[in-house]
Amino acid sequence: MRRIATALLLMMAVLFVVGHQLERQLHPHWAFLTAFAEAGMVGGLADWFAVTALFRYPLGIPIPHTAIIPNNKERIGRTLAAFLRSNFLTTRIVARRVGKMDVAGAMGRFLTVPGDGEGRMRMGASRLLGDMIEALDDERMGNVAKGAIRTQLEKLDVAPLLGQLLTAMIAERRHVPLLDGIVEWASKTLEANEQTIRQMVEERAGTIMRWTGLDDRLANAIVSGLEKMLADMAADPEHQLRAKGEEGLAQLAHKLRHDKKMQAKVNHWKSELLKNPNFAKWIDGLWGQGRQALLKAARNPDAALSGSFGSALTKLGATLQDDERLKSQINRFARRAIVGTSQNYGDNIVSLVSDTIGGWNSSTITDRVENAVGSDLQFIRINGTLVGGLAGVVIHAVSIWL
Repeated sequence: MRRIATALLLMMAVLFVVGHQLERQLHPHWAFLTAFAEAGMVGGLADWFAVTALFRYPLGIPIPHTAIIPNNKERIGRTLAAFLRSNFLTTRIVARRVGKMDVAGAMGRFLTVPGDGEGRMRMGASRLLGDMIEALDDERMGNVAKGAIRTQLEKLDVAPLLGQLLTAMIAERRHVPLLDGIVEWASKTLEANEQTIRQMVEERAGTIMRWTGLDDRLANAIVSGLEKMLADMAADPEHQLRAKGEEGLAQLAHKLRHDKKMQAKVNHWKSELLKNPNFAKWIDGLWGQGRQALLKAARNPDAALSGSFGSALTKLGATLQDDERLKSQINRFARRAIVGTSQNYGDNIVSLVSDTIGGWNSSTITDRVENAVGSDLQFIRINGTLVGGLAGVVIHAVSIWL
């Protein structure tokens, strides 16, 4: 467009020469062409000067009041910021604009309607989670996480918690598998250590018992009795020794909850466990496995918003669309948040505009504003050339008439 406007100006110069020659050689009426071309040149040059003076020095000559935009970029930035603040970021205007916004409905439709939106959300959530996890310093974050776990364990009063857990297990008969496991363990232990028991009986038996063979009979009786007792306990849920075991568990649960000495012992055992180097290694492995699993799940778009989490989001979307009370509350909160943000941070927002424009160099602001206005700047030159030419014809006609 700049080349077209310049070519039109040059054409006016050619027409001026041609019209002047035709006027002298053929007829005075060609003076209208000369007047048109002459006035067109004046109008084109004037508008070229005006357009150029906005952005740069005409022909590089520092004429006063030219290169207006680059020389006044700080003032333009402040003026534009003030214009935005007073006309766009006022509480009244923002409140009126967001008064009919349905934020909750839009969120609900986005969460419930499948398609590109869901895919973008999955990919965006996946990428965001993965980047956040990878951006965290592994060693520092690991130390923080492991330190937090250790601190919470140190603060945790384990004994009452174990007592409550054991009491609940007994009340709901969930301790029965525990007793079954103890009986089974005792049976296997007895079977594995039968020879040891016989050896102990033999060592403690007298000489007369060994001569008479009573030690073997005694050992067999002891082993058989223990085996029968354990078999009866395994077969009979109401066995009296099981009842004694349940009574012992109930007493242990009561002591864990109310006996200060027992609680002190449990806390001491807990402290010893926390000081154990193997426990620290276990915490290190737990953190490493958890971080890798979390990163793997985050990098999987289908896993990021799938399963129970994805179903929960879908249900949330349906609720946001159907529950008018919840929708009204969320929309009211969103509107207040937007209005409050514009009221509290409007000055900071517009100062960003003024500071950014003020930080641009002369060529940057010239290029950006000139490109933003576009070809209309050159149409000013074209219109000035044509309108100037027509004005020249009218003036010439009036001069002849007078």
